[in-house]
Amino acid sequence: MDTAASVLLTDLYELTMLQSYYRSGMNEPAVFEFFVRSLPQSRNFLVAAGLEQVLEYLQTLAFSPEDIGSLQALGRFDAGFLESLRDLRFGGDVDAVPEGTIMFPGEPLLRVRAPLREAQLVESRVINLLQFQTMIASKAVRSVLAARGKQLVDFGMRRAHGAEAALLSARASYLAGFDGSATVAAGVRFGIPLFGTMAHSFVQAHQNEAEAFAAYARTFPGRTTLLIDTYDVQAAARLVARLAGQDGLRFEGVRIDSGDLADYAREVRAILDGAGCREIAIFASSNLDEYQVQALEQARAPIQGYGIGTRMNTSADAPFLDCAYKLVDYAGRPVSKLSTGKATWPGAKQVFRRDGLRGEIATDCLALEGEQDAGTPLLVPVMRAGRPLAAPEPLATLRERVRLQLERLPAPLRALAPAQPYPVTISPELQALGQQVEVRQRLMHA
Repeated sequence: MDTAASVLLTDLYELTMLQSYYRSGMNEPAVFEFFVRSLPQSRNFLVAAGLEQVLEYLQTLAFSPEDIGSLQALGRFDAGFLESLRDLRFGGDVDAVPEGTIMFPGEPLLRVRAPLREAQLVESRVINLLQFQTMIASKAVRSVLAARGKQLVDFGMRRAHGAEAALLSARASYLAGFDGSATVAAGVRFGIPLFGTMAHSFVQAHQNEAEAFAAYARTFPGRTTLLIDTYDVQAAARLVARLAGQDGLRFEGVRIDSGDLADYAREVRAILDGAGCREIAIFASSNLDEYQVQALEQARAPIQGYGIGTRMNTSADAPFLDCAYKLVDYAGRPVSKLSTGKATWPGAKQVFRRDGLRGEIATDCLALEGEQDAGTPLLVPVMRAGRPLAAPEPLATLRERVRLQLERLPAPLRALAPAQPYPVTISPELQALGQQVEVRQRLMHA
C-alpha cells in the first residue's frame, strides 16, 4: 500500500473528532484557513508551494474497505460511524494563492469551505503537504538569490527525510528557481531537468583517474562532468587538460566536492585556461547552502554552478514552519482562537496586495472575504464541489511567477540577512469583527 496516498495518513484526533461530530449530528458548513504564524529568524518572506499535491489529495480522498477494516481493528470507533466513512468524499471549495506567490506571516495561503467533517478530516495532510514544500521553496530561493544566475542543481535526495520528501523537495526547489535535480524520479514525475556527474567510487573502481575519465567520457560523449577531487585536485585538473581533445574526448565540466572551493576553483581555472580549455566549466558541491554560495560569489570564485543538497532539502537552519490550519467560521458563525501567542482572526479572509509607485510589492492588507480594496486579491478559486477548476499549472509557469515577484520584492527583503518586516495591515472591518467575536466568546466562556 502507498502509505502517503492513504486517508489514514492523518492524526488520530481528526478521526476521533469526526466520530464525535457524527454522533452529535454536527456537519454544517465550515471554513478553515492555512497560514504561517511567523517567519523563521533567517527568512524575510515565504514562497507558497504544494497546492498541486493538496488538490490531488482532496480529489482522491476516500476510505477503502481496508482502511475501514484497519480502523475497526483499533477498537476505538463505532460501527455506525465507520459505515458512514464508506461514502465520505471531499466535496468542498478551495481558494488559494497560486504556487510561487511570495507570502508573509499571518496571511492565508489556502482556504477550505466544506461540511465540517470533510474540512476537519483533511487538516493534517493539508498541513503536511503545504508546510513542507513552502518551507523548501522558501529555503531554496535564498540560494537562487545568492547564486546570481549561476546554475543550481538539487543534490539532496540521499539525505532527504524519506522518498516523498526527496521528490517534493526536488519539485519545490525547481519551482523556486533551481535549474534541475539529480533525482531521476523527480525528472520522470515532474519533468524537471536531470543533472549528474559521477561518484568517487567510480574513480576508485578504475585503475587510475585517466582510465576512469576516459571511460566515462566515451560513455557520455559531450555530456561529461568529471569529479576531480578523489585524490589530488590539481593533478586531476592537469589530467583533464591533457585528455581533452585526445581521441575525440570532450568534457563539459569538472566538479569539486571538498576542500576550500574558492581556492581550488581558482587553481583549476588557471590550469584549464592555461591549456586552452576555457570551455570546461567548474561545478562545486560539498554540503553547500545559500551562505556559502554567497561567500563564493562575493569572493569571485570562478564557479559556474553549484550542487545544493542536504542543507536545502532538510531546510537545515529552519526545519519547520510555525503554521496552522484553523477554523474561522462554522455554520455561518465567525470564530477565533484567543490562546496566548496563537490568537487568530475570525471569518473567511482575503489578502490584498498593493504595489508601490515603481511597481514594487509595497504592502498587504488582510481583510474579510468580500471586502473591496484597491489592491490585488491573492486568493483565487481553485476547486469547487471537490473538483479542480483547471489543470495544474506547468512548473515553468510557477518558476516564472517566482522570478517576476523576486524582481518586484524590495531589495532588503531579497537579502539573506533579516530585514525590517514587510508591512501587513489589518482592515478596519476585520479588526471590528475580531473585537466582536472576542467579546462574544469571552462572555460565553466566562
